[in-house]
Amino acid sequence: MMAVTSGCKDGSKIAMDNGKYVRYTPEQVEALERLYHECPKPTSLRRQQLIRECPILSHIEPKQIKVWFQNRRCREKQRKEAGRLQAVNRKLTAMNKLLMEENDRLQKQVSHLVYENSVFRQHTPNGAIATTDTSCESVVTSGQQHPPRDASPAGLLSIAEETLAEFLSKATGTAVEWVQMPGMKPGPDSIGIVAISHGSPGVAARACGLVGLEPARVAEILKDRLAWYRDCRTVDVLNVMSTGNGGTIELLYMQLYAPTTLAPGRDFWLLRYTSLLEDGSLVVCERSLNNIQNGPSMPPVPHFVRADVLPSGYLIRPCEGGGSIIHIVDHMLLEPWSVPEVLRPLYESSMLLAQRTTMAALRHLRQISQEVSQPSVTGWGRRPAALRTLGQRLSKGFNEAVNGFTDDGWSMLESDGIDDVTLIVNSSPSKMMGINNGYNNSGFPSVTSSVLCAKASMLLQNVPPAILLRFLREHRSEWADTSIDAYSAAAIKAGPCSLPGTRPGSFGGQVILPLAHTIEHEEFMEVIKLENMGYYRDDMTMPGDIFLLQLCSGVDEHAVGTSAELIFAPIDASFSDDAPILPSGFRIIPLDSATDAASPNRTLDLASALEVGTTGNKAGGDNSGHSGSTKSVMTIAFQFAFDVHLQDNIAAMARQYVRSIVASVQRVSLALSPSRFGSQNAFHSPPGTPEAQTLTRWICNSYRFYLGVELLKSEGNESILKSLWHHSDAVLCCSLKALPVFTFANQAGLDMLETTLVALQDITLEKIFDDNGKKTLCTEFPQIMQQGFMCIQGGICLSSMGRPITYERAVAWKVLNEEESAHCICFMFINWSFV
Repeated sequence: MMAVTSGCKDGSKIAMDNGKYVRYTPEQVEALERLYHECPKPTSLRRQQLIRECPILSHIEPKQIKVWFQNRRCREKQRKEAGRLQAVNRKLTAMNKLLMEENDRLQKQVSHLVYENSVFRQHTPNGAIATTDTSCESVVTSGQQHPPRDASPAGLLSIAEETLAEFLSKATGTAVEWVQMPGMKPGPDSIGIVAISHGSPGVAARACGLVGLEPARVAEILKDRLAWYRDCRTVDVLNVMSTGNGGTIELLYMQLYAPTTLAPGRDFWLLRYTSLLEDGSLVVCERSLNNIQNGPSMPPVPHFVRADVLPSGYLIRPCEGGGSIIHIVDHMLLEPWSVPEVLRPLYESSMLLAQRTTMAALRHLRQISQEVSQPSVTGWGRRPAALRTLGQRLSKGFNEAVNGFTDDGWSMLESDGIDDVTLIVNSSPSKMMGINNGYNNSGFPSVTSSVLCAKASMLLQNVPPAILLRFLREHRSEWADTSIDAYSAAAIKAGPCSLPGTRPGSFGGQVILPLAHTIEHEEFMEVIKLENMGYYRDDMTMPGDIFLLQLCSGVDEHAVGTSAELIFAPIDASFSDDAPILPSGFRIIPLDSATDAASPNRTLDLASALEVGTTGNKAGGDNSGHSGSTKSVMTIAFQFAFDVHLQDNIAAMARQYVRSIVASVQRVSLALSPSRFGSQNAFHSPPGTPEAQTLTRWICNSYRFYLGVELLKSEGNESILKSLWHHSDAVLCCSLKALPVFTFANQAGLDMLETTLVALQDITLEKIFDDNGKKTLCTEFPQIMQQGFMCIQGGICLSSMGRPITYERAVAWKVLNEEESAHCICFMFINWSFV
């Protein structure tokens, strides 16, 4: 073997089989590095081609080149891991600092409460303790008895300094009793430390976290509320003045959308103060301007309820090693008296404020920080900033439809005598400009002159929002009308389109194409492809696929009290950034501040629940802790573009369509309700299907019989079932039919197939394998029946959504029942992951 030696500066060398080291010349290293950046993992043929194309490498054997690339990839991996560990270390250091500060604050709060308690006991006779009203109303009333504040420049500066002091006492002091938000635990991978108020007037939330952005940039981002706060309709800066200490005072008018059709929006008249503290920290704080004189004011605005912001804001401190430590405080009085009593929890829940406002700000900062540090192009060639803009357009369009403000051009249509569905129509030029751009750019005349929105709200009982929303997302055919999807898609294309439902179309299936997701995966954007659907324009058939841009959030079943949204809009296949968007969708908000989370152990045989009125709990999870009553409000809004002469027909169609969706949601909600799982008597197995515990025992016994080892290490039927359900590998059972279909899967199996037990029985075995996998299966399937088991080499399979999945290996074995006859075939996919 030839040894190439040189005094290489970086000491590049490789260990050969004979124990000798081969050194490369600097020129050879430079050539190899150049080739590595082009192709980090070349094949054998590619390595031979590299040697032929690069003369300087012609005397090096291919095996040496292979080892060099292996070492180079190893060094690259080590560098990345070292960088990741350094980043984690910096974050842990910053989090430790935050926790120490929080500990100091809590100690001060405890000392303060102990002192107040002792003073209270000394000055209060036994048995003569008077109750003190600390409700929101009494606090506000007492506040309104103060004389008007001066709103001259000097008076505004005084208010600003008071706001700063009160905000800091909430952010780092003991002015508010903070309790950890349920379900939020601080750690290196968490969003930060999130807390909600206890016993304070109004609703309040606080978050502390670390972001990789400089303080000035953080302040700039947070001030631009419209870019990150989805509930914000408008923010107008009406006046700006500088202070002598280098700060800035701004007078703002802000409007917030109502989250449901049953409540009005909120608006605020605010003072915002930006200042630099002596320790280098940057502060942006604000409060409502009420009861002032000798200065600007904001009169009441129709369709809005004037609410108050108590001293709130952002404390941004530079962090050692770069980035910022940020404290966010939101404290509001949202006037719950102005909404029906059943909806008042929406305006009395600090948890909801934390999720929709405080944590949204922190997540937005972390998302931008990641994009700055790791610039990339995501799905469909879109950069993250462009996808964020599309998400904002979807959310804003849905909020506009739900609220239907008259100054946006909306007007209400007459009811048909039943007030369950509200219809509003918009013919304003600004509303139609985006829709008609689709026609104008293609040379067709503008024919869409109006937009109609049908909307409704309904109260849900005992239905976890995450589970319901996931069902709506994954099983669109259960509630959507494909002819109306076709009409909506045709409405954004060039040329007139006929009314929906006049002719049959074809519908082949739904494919979900991921686009992007946030860091914690609490929100993701995707394109829904409805395959092989035919829609009609005049007398001409236009077969093709329908594309929907979809924004989904709140599908985590483990999150406590989280609202959920599914917003979508038809798009053209070109998917341009300025494409017209008419969003429709669903929003589900829990009304109980202490909502019982749905048990992750509970799975649903929804098919039997919907068809025969019984529900099978194949997981056998313990639901005893989730039998309490929970409420949530669901808001539905669907928009349709149409020509003005079709208004009556479209209105009738929209009413009927939304009513059918409400009926479908009620039917699904009844099946999903945990109350159906509350007793043993409610359990009924589908015909011919063994109970989950029995099937689990058959699976484990058959695995031990054929392979000679235990599948699970547990005792007792209950523990075996739970162990199988939580097994890290995907375990799936399929029927022994001519066309095998899946009949059972554990949680990992459902995650791998991206489905639920509802739709599992619609997935055939051959559907999840690629061509090579199908050939292997056809060849080896008789071996399973004869020998009883088969080991399958690693390969690629597909989820129900069409996503490729790699697995290290798989095992298949025949499952025998108590009569030792074959009941089904069980597959276990080991170390699987999405590509």
